[in-house]
Amino acid sequence: MRFRTRTTRALALAALAVTAPLTLGGTLPAAADAVRPATAAPARQATAGAAPEIPDSPAGRQLRWLLEAVSRAPLAASELEQHFNAAFLKEVTADGLNGFLKGMAGVRLDALTTTTPTALTGTVTVGGQKFELRLGVDAEGKIQLLGAAPLIPPAPTGWAELDARLREVAPRTGFLAAEIDGRGRCRTVHGVGADTARPLGSIFKLYVLGAVADRIHSGRLSWDTELTVTPDVKVPAEDGLGTRPDNSTVTVHEAAKLMISISDNTATDLLIKTVGRKAVEKKVRQWSDHAGRNIPFLTTREWFLLKTVDYPRHARAYLARGAEGRRAYLRDVVAGLPLSAAEYQDWRRPRKIDEIEWFASPRDVCRAYAGLLKRNSPRLHEVLSANDAGLGLDPRAWPAVWYKGGSEVGVLAMAHLGRTPKGRTYVVTTLASDTRAPIDEGSAAPEMLSLTRGAFGLVR
Repeated sequence: MRFRTRTTRALALAALAVTAPLTLGGTLPAAADAVRPATAAPARQATAGAAPEIPDSPAGRQLRWLLEAVSRAPLAASELEQHFNAAFLKEVTADGLNGFLKGMAGVRLDALTTTTPTALTGTVTVGGQKFELRLGVDAEGKIQLLGAAPLIPPAPTGWAELDARLREVAPRTGFLAAEIDGRGRCRTVHGVGADTARPLGSIFKLYVLGAVADRIHSGRLSWDTELTVTPDVKVPAEDGLGTRPDNSTVTVHEAAKLMISISDNTATDLLIKTVGRKAVEKKVRQWSDHAGRNIPFLTTREWFLLKTVDYPRHARAYLARGAEGRRAYLRDVVAGLPLSAAEYQDWRRPRKIDEIEWFASPRDVCRAYAGLLKRNSPRLHEVLSANDAGLGLDPRAWPAVWYKGGSEVGVLAMAHLGRTPKGRTYVVTTLASDTRAPIDEGSAAPEMLSLTRGAFGLVR
């Protein structure tokens, strides 16, 4: 969910790896070609305890700036414009970029593995977790590609290996690799508990996006419609719309992109307010076999207040009611709770993740992707493909990749869609949870990405 309630930078960056655009910008294939190990000159490797030598090149100078700048984030737009090209900033947004930079605070450069004058790759450590860093610059020396993906273990080579490794991720896991056929049906290739509903984290935002897409398709809303960020939709945040001034404006398209790419909760609640809670619930009923568990459909602000204000009193009072009673409690009680009363510094253990959350099975998630795919909208594709969480599928084999993930304490979830050049479409979803203890996202997130990468290799 991206509320920064955890105290270690390792966990904060792991959450960022799941929900924020760690592969930033739209020039990944070209930049990846620029730093292929087969053609790039090897960089000088760091000796034990020594920092690697950074070349005095356009890419190297930007790397030096980056390593210093992360400690000062969020950065002013004027400084970002000096170092990133306009196309990059337009696609990623200053909010998304500042969120990335803040998540990289405390970064240590371990090694440079490939360098050219305009691109480089290397490994960095943040909060005890290792990441692969990629940076590329344009002809003017401005950054056009920036990525920091978790180092992913080798992918499983068979379903039996995948199943065995899946069981080690968390006490409770569900998995589905499925093909979306020409009729929009999810045809199972391989599944483990694929029809069992589990907590989703921010994957629920696919339902919100579906309701927005419906409203746009009907002509009652446009991607370019301007929305107002009012105080009642704001949620605590370190980046995104939650940090903008009250009554500032944003387009539907930008709000949707922030909701998906950096899992912006204020953007989410703004979109729910725009289309209406009932419209989102209608989408859930269309796409899920477990809609009843999501009625009433919570906003992120309501979820947050129930778990942080005088916890667990309000949570218990809410759960003691039926669906209509819960609606009334949200309207009459929760809506009046001030964010200033939230206490979440000690939120280190799971809080009612099987009761106050959003729920779906891996098959439900596949149906949501199938429903979004039917819209065949270029701008919807842009929103959903803004971030792959560092999965890094070969773009020649998978030219279109969508992603949404989610997490809260005790919950970690990932869902990717990939389409082949011939138009065959597959969805791979992993849902993991633990009611007793937090999931170690520093190790679980890279492992789940490895399982996903392996699954996409096995389905073809």
